[in-house]
Parts: sequence; C-alpha cells; structure tokens
Amino acid sequence: MLDIKFILQNQNKIKQACVNKNLDPTMVDEVVRLAGQRKKLLIQIEALRAKKNKLTREDIQEARQIKKELKELQVKYQPINQELEDKLLWIPNVPADDVPIGKDESGNVVVAKWGKIPKFDFKAKKHEEIGRDLDIVDTKRGAKVSGFRGYFLKNEGALLHLGVLMYALQKLVKKGFTPVIAPAIVKRFVLFGAGQFPWGERETYKLNDKDAYLAGTAEQPMMAYFSGETLKEADLPVKFIAFSPCYRREAGSYGKDTRGVYRVHEFMKIEQLVIDVADTKKADEWIEVLRRNSEEILQDLNIPYQVLRMCTGDMGEPHYKKYDIEAWMPGRGKYGETMSDSIMTDFQTRRLKIYYQTKSGQKQIAYSYNNTAIASPRILVAILENYQTKSGDLIIPKVLRPFVGKNVIKRRQKP
Repeated sequence: MLDIKFILQNQNKIKQACVNKNLDPTMVDEVVRLAGQRKKLLIQIEALRAKKNKLTREDIQEARQIKKELKELQVKYQPINQELEDKLLWIPNVPADDVPIGKDESGNVVVAKWGKIPKFDFKAKKHEEIGRDLDIVDTKRGAKVSGFRGYFLKNEGALLHLGVLMYALQKLVKKGFTPVIAPAIVKRFVLFGAGQFPWGERETYKLNDKDAYLAGTAEQPMMAYFSGETLKEADLPVKFIAFSPCYRREAGSYGKDTRGVYRVHEFMKIEQLVIDVADTKKADEWIEVLRRNSEEILQDLNIPYQVLRMCTGDMGEPHYKKYDIEAWMPGRGKYGETMSDSIMTDFQTRRLKIYYQTKSGQKQIAYSYNNTAIASPRILVAILENYQTKSGDLIIPKVLRPFVGKNVIKRRQKP
C-alpha cells in the first residue's frame, strides 16, 4: 500500500502507474476526493475537541452541544474513512523507472540466457508421456481422486520432487538464509498484507472457517511473520528460505496447460524472502542477489534458461521491479516460467506495519523482497524433458542423484 501523502503529492505519477499496469487511473481521483473529505472532517473534529478542552465546568450547555456536533461528525467520518482505506488497497505500487512499459507478456525483455538447448536425434516427448512411461507421474488417477489438475508423484518421481526441494533448501541455508516451514493456512489480513488481495482473491482457496485461506506461496505467511513489529536496524537484513505447500485455484487460466503438471492447483515451493532497510540502491542489489541464487540452482541442474525483465503490464500490482526466470522445456518447444524475483519496496511492509528502528532512533517502514528458489512439480517438467533418452530412460541430474539413489530411471512397463 502506498502512503496517502505520497499519493496526494504524486497524483499524475500514480495515475500513469495505473495506466502502465492496465488499471483504471480514475481510482486515484476517488482517493484524492475521499482524502479531502476526510481531512475536512478531521479539521472540524479537532477544532471542536480543542474548543471543548477550553470550556469550564460552568459551560455545561455548550459542552453538550459540542458533544452532539462531535457525534454527528464522527458518524460522517467513519464511512468516509473506511471507504478511503478500501480504495487505497486498490492503488498499485509505482514501477521503477527502468521497468519496460508494456501491456502484456509481449513487452517483457530478455536480459540473459544460459545453457545450450539440447538437440535430440529422436522425437522429444512431453513430460506427461515421459512420466507415464517411467511410472513416476500419474495424472489420470490424480484427476480421479483430486479432480482437474490433480496428480500423483510416485516411485522416483516422488524422490525427485522432494530431492530438488531439499537441494535448493540446503543450498540457500549454506548462503546464510534461515530455514523455515511456513503454515499453509493463513488469515485474511495476511493476504491483504502480502498484496494478494484484493486483486488475486478469485485465485485463492477459502476454507469453511470464518477467517482461513490456503496460501498460494510461502511469501504470504512469511511476510506476515513480523507484522505489527518493529525490528532493529542492526538485526537487518532478515533472510528466510521457506518451504510450504502452495494452493492456487488458477481461475484465470482456464484452458491453459491442461495436461501434465506444468500448471496445477497444489504444489510445493522453496521461497527466498528478505526484509531490509528502506534503500532503493540496496533494493537493486538484493534483486540481483536473489536472481543469482535461482540461476545457480538451474545451472546446478544443467537446465538452459532465460531471464526476463518484466514489463509494467505483466509484473503484478504490488511490484516495483520483477524478473522471471524461464527454463527450457523441449516438450513445449519453448521456455516456461520456473522462478520469479521481485522488489516490493515498502508496499507489503506498510500494509503489515513492519518497521525498523534506525541507529539514530528513527522508526521507518522496511523494504521486502521475494524470489522463488524452486517450485515442484513444475521444475520436474524441465528435468524430465531435458534429461530424456532415446531408449525411454531418464538420466537424473548429478546433484539430485544422492536424493534418488540412482543415476538413471529405467522405463517401466505401463501398469
């Protein structure tokens, strides 16, 4: 959430940010109008309170009249203040100046590529066929048991799944990140605080409990970990590497990637999260550090990838700057997103009231950053398709062999 003072002082800039992110800029006018009404009422309320404080005990009649007027003003103030707070939740973050302006994914810019795209001397298979032949992925029974986009991972598929997650976790722990297992059931304020709500509410699973939702990423519960707290500057940065199951309705992706496990309703993820001082120069440093960590994981797996600088129309409402990292997937014949890397500035931390006390004693709102270290089973799509062989076997990436206990998964007879 943006500071109301910043919005009032930069109305045209905020409107342009709305346009660039494919949002309605007139919402800024609504915020300005409501802020003006609220300010006018607050001035009247404060004036009456000051007048009341100057009254003597003998001014009983005047005190009663002031009390009545204050009550009437409060009745007017409450709905205006609430409407303003609600409207503020829809104002997006302002992108950095170097973010490409674009309406959709066509405006994203490739900034780096790594690895050699494999050339097979046989017809490459899609991951769903490979998984079926090896008896490590079962989407048919998954759909029977779980519904659309349901799946089972079995045999070495289960070991690959857990192995790649553990590999990423261990790698980041060695880099000084604190490992955390995050809850998947979260309260509503968590999703507003992380910027998932109000925009992404239709993508979120709501439970039967009054205030319970399924998190779509560990970023959400981890951002709320310090909500309402003031940290010490000396203790920053805080670096988490968090594991959690993730749940997404994919309501906006009907008809996309309907086969296999590229796009599913539930998956597991290792997420990098950082909270640090409010400094845009450090922000640019952090997004590169987190990006490098994710790239190293793909390099360790020896999977070709490209890095995209996301444009305004494809980066999300809470984002200040964002990269997507896409792994090469032969069965798709193109790159597919496997990681994202984001600067949120104080957008999330302002909503969640996460402060830090500077060395000079001042209280400031912190900055937050997040990055997907690895998500599975989507990464299995890239592994299966890049490591397939002509004989139908699957070579296991070297770094994952200790977790699977073998070098090759042999093709099995279909059940």
